[in-house]
Amino acid sequence: MIVGRVVYAGSKLALSNQWKNTALWELCGVAGPVDVEDHCYRPMDRLLERQRAIQRTLASKHLKNGHLVLYDITSTYFEGAYVESEIVLFGYNRDGKKGHEQVVLGLLCNAEGCPVGVEVFAGNTQDASTVVAKIQELRRDYGLKEVTFVGDRGMVTQANAEELNQIKGLHTISALTHRQILELVERKVVQAELFDEKRIAEVIDPQKPEQRYCLCRNPQTGARETATRQRLLDRTREALDKIVARKKKGSTEKLSAQVGKILARYKMGKFVEWKITTGRLQWDFKKAQIEQEQLFDGCYIISATVPKKAMNQNQVVRTYKSLSVVEQAFRNLKTVSLEIRPVYHKKDDRIRSHVFLCVLAFYLQWHMQQRLQPLFEADGEGKNRQWTVESVIARLMSIRKERVKVAEVEFDQVSQADPEQQKILDLLKVKL
Repeated sequence: MIVGRVVYAGSKLALSNQWKNTALWELCGVAGPVDVEDHCYRPMDRLLERQRAIQRTLASKHLKNGHLVLYDITSTYFEGAYVESEIVLFGYNRDGKKGHEQVVLGLLCNAEGCPVGVEVFAGNTQDASTVVAKIQELRRDYGLKEVTFVGDRGMVTQANAEELNQIKGLHTISALTHRQILELVERKVVQAELFDEKRIAEVIDPQKPEQRYCLCRNPQTGARETATRQRLLDRTREALDKIVARKKKGSTEKLSAQVGKILARYKMGKFVEWKITTGRLQWDFKKAQIEQEQLFDGCYIISATVPKKAMNQNQVVRTYKSLSVVEQAFRNLKTVSLEIRPVYHKKDDRIRSHVFLCVLAFYLQWHMQQRLQPLFEADGEGKNRQWTVESVIARLMSIRKERVKVAEVEFDQVSQADPEQQKILDLLKVKL
């Protein structure tokens, strides 16, 4: 099923029906017709029982004491009814699929992006609430006493920071949320002029001397944020002016409800000053606050507890940006190739097993990519580009195992690889 997820994706039933078209099942010890219950669902149950042991083995191979550990959260949505599930729930949907229940996935990778563990959380789980337990798991199950934990924006919060600080041998790298940045601005720990497009400034919080803040600015992100805010302000102005332009007066309660609905829709309430006088709306933008907010467009802060002698500010920022390999893993799992959804399983244990199986398939795919790197590096560009993992698999599919009958003698024959196929097999270290 792990190999089948890389080659075919699709449901377990679809894979079981491939037994006439592929030698995969036979190579895995299943000859003849495949029964989806006996050969898919029951092995999935056994796989889930072995998940922790398998992940310990992967961690011992790919994580060492003192190494970087990358951790990120995503969600995957479900369609249909999941009445038997306790984890398929409504929550913050990272795919923008409103009205769909979901589960939350936490993926653990080493610094190179090789997956070593996954956990399935209930769909209403908050990102930061998973961090402490995941770090304790690293220390308890994987035996890591010294670790640098790299998490996405908002993973380290006021709620869990104190608990994390008490864990000996732990260093964290994460990005601050917008609210956390504003709190530093209000305390005058950081100022807008410290953010630079080319140079990374470092600031120490006087209240938390062990905390390092690396200040960065991205001009492209800044331009997008400015344009987005202006668009929302324009829509807010248009909607409020329609209320002002009405000839008929309204009650304070009714007008207040209408204004509140507009401000909630566009989330620009903090920039609007308004009041109801004699049945009429009066309002204006807080221009000074808008200008102050715009000063920080494109600004972001990487927070770290790693000692400066171990990492300078440039290395801290570069390490945080390495989380992009986990985001790439999520793209492969969810849409690009492994297609973790749609999820056809209705029970929680089967859902967890399905997710783990997909992560193991990504583990296999990740190692394929590493071994095929010389092929990808020698590839052309633009219209001359030829190779992806998917095209490599398609190229190898013409290698067949056939049952041949000659003069009443039957035997199996594997077709001979052509030079290009043989080059791929040699890179993968596979022998026919």
